[in-house]
Amino acid sequence: MSVFAQVWAWLTSPENWAANGIPLRLLQHLRYTATAIPIAALIAVPLGAYIGHTRRGGTLVVGLLNSVRALPELGLLVLLVPAMGLLLAFEALTIVLVLIAVPPLLAGTYAGVRNVEPSIVDAARGMGMSEREVLFKVELPNALPLMLGALRAATLQVIATASIAAFVALGGLGRFVIDGNSFREFDQMAGGAVLIAALAITVELVLTGVQWLVVSPGLRPTRTSKRKATT
Repeated sequence: MSVFAQVWAWLTSPENWAANGIPLRLLQHLRYTATAIPIAALIAVPLGAYIGHTRRGGTLVVGLLNSVRALPELGLLVLLVPAMGLLLAFEALTIVLVLIAVPPLLAGTYAGVRNVEPSIVDAARGMGMSEREVLFKVELPNALPLMLGALRAATLQVIATASIAAFVALGGLGRFVIDGNSFREFDQMAGGAVLIAALAITVELVLTGVQWLVVSPGLRPTRTSKRKATT
C-alpha cells in the first residue's frame, strides 16, 4: 500500500472519527486559537490604532513587537510550563500564541490607520469632528481591509503554532503528529499534518468571506485588466 493510500485509510477510518478522536482534537485546536486571537486583538488593535492616529512611537513599538517573532515558540513554551506548572499548561500555551498573534495584528492596524489619505482626515477635522470621531468614523473604517488581512495572517500563524501544544501534554491536532512520530505511525503523523493544513485553509476561506462581506465595496481591492495593444 502506498503512502498516500495509508494516509487516506487513516483519515477515513471510522475509528479515528469517534468522539474522542479527530473531532475532539479539532475542537481542542479551535479552542486554543479562539482563546488566543481575541486576547491578542484586545492588546494589538487599540495600541495600533493609537500609534497610527497620533503618529507617536510607531517605529519603536512595531519594531519591538516584530522582534518577538524571532523567539522560538516551542522553546518559550517549554520554559513557561515548568515555571508556571503543568496544571497551567493551557495558560502557558495561550501566552505563546498571543505573543505570535500580536505583531501582525498591531502592524496591520497601525499601517491601516497610518495610511489613510491625509486629505480625508483633514476634511473630517474641518467638518468639526473630534479626534475620537476621526479615529472611529474615518480612520478605522478605511483601515478595515488591512486590519482584517492582519487578522487572517495572525489566525493562520496561531493555527499552525498551536500544534506544539502536544509537546506539553495538551491536545489539538498536533497530538496526531507528535504521537505518530513517537510510535513510528507515519500514516497518523501525515494525517495530522493534513488535518492542520485543511483547518488552516478552511479558516482562511471563512475569514476571506467575512472580509468580503464587512468591507465597504469602495475599499475592496480592484483588479485591473491590461489592455492589449492594437495595431
